[in-house]
Amino acid sequence: MKAILHGYYRLLQAVMTLLLGIMIIPVTLQIFSRYTGWIPRYIWTEEAARFCFMWMIMTGATIAVRDGTHFVVDVLPHPRTARGQALAEILVDFFLLIVAVAFVVYVYDYAVFGYSQTSELTGINLAWIYGMYLVAGLTWVVFLAERVLKALHPHFPGDHHDAR
Repeated sequence: MKAILHGYYRLLQAVMTLLLGIMIIPVTLQIFSRYTGWIPRYIWTEEAARFCFMWMIMTGATIAVRDGTHFVVDVLPHPRTARGQALAEILVDFFLLIVAVAFVVYVYDYAVFGYSQTSELTGINLAWIYGMYLVAGLTWVVFLAERVLKALHPHFPGDHHDAR
C-alpha cells in the first residue's frame, strides 16, 4: 500500500508540473493577442488557462496535505512531548478530514451536474473541471488516513517525505 500511495503522490507531482507547462501556452497566446491582434482575446486561451489553474490549485493542495505543508493556523500551544505532538497532528488532520468529507459528499452532485455541460469556448466537458474537487476530496481522505497512521505509529514505514 505504501508503494501505491507513494506512486500516486509522484504522479500528482508530475501532473502539477505538466499543468504548469500546459498553462504557459494559453497565457503566452493571450499576451501575444494583446499586442498583435493575431488571436482574438475572447477565444479559448483564457478559459484553458483558468481550467489549468483550477486543477493546479487542487493538485497542489492535495500534495500539501500529504506533505503536511498545507495551511495550518497555530491556535494551541506547541506540544512538549512526542505524544502531544502526535495528538496535535491528529487533531489538525481530523479537521482537515471534515473538510475532505464535505468535499466528497457535496461535490459529487456538482460533478454529475457538470457531466451534462460543455464549455462553449474549449469544448471541454465540465465534469473534468467539477470532478477535480471530488478527486481532491477522495485523495485527501486517503492521505489523511495515512498521516493518522503515521502519527499513531511513529515508526510507520515510509514517512521520509513528511515535512512537518
